[in-house]
Amino acid sequence: MDKTNQLSIEVAYAEPGRQVILPVKVPEGTSIWDAVLLSGIMQKVPTIDLETQAIGVYGKIARKAKEQTVTEGDRIEIYRPAIASA
Repeated sequence: MDKTNQLSIEVAYAEPGRQVILPVKVPEGTSIWDAVLLSGIMQKVPTIDLETQAIGVYGKIARKAKEQTVTEGDRIEIYRPAIASA
């Protein structure tokens, strides 16, 4: 594939005591959802559940991650579920 059509992005996930930040190149037109899958982060952190966890770009939730496309330099973040304690 022609390198000029590749976008450089990051996919990040953090949990207590551990953070994973993966630089990845994806084709132009790649959705946020697909970029997460292409990054390989699901293999590094198998506890991630994209069906239930929020995904965002630079702290802003992507409500349509399967439709919204990434842009050069985006940092996609996978958010842990909030757990309240009594």
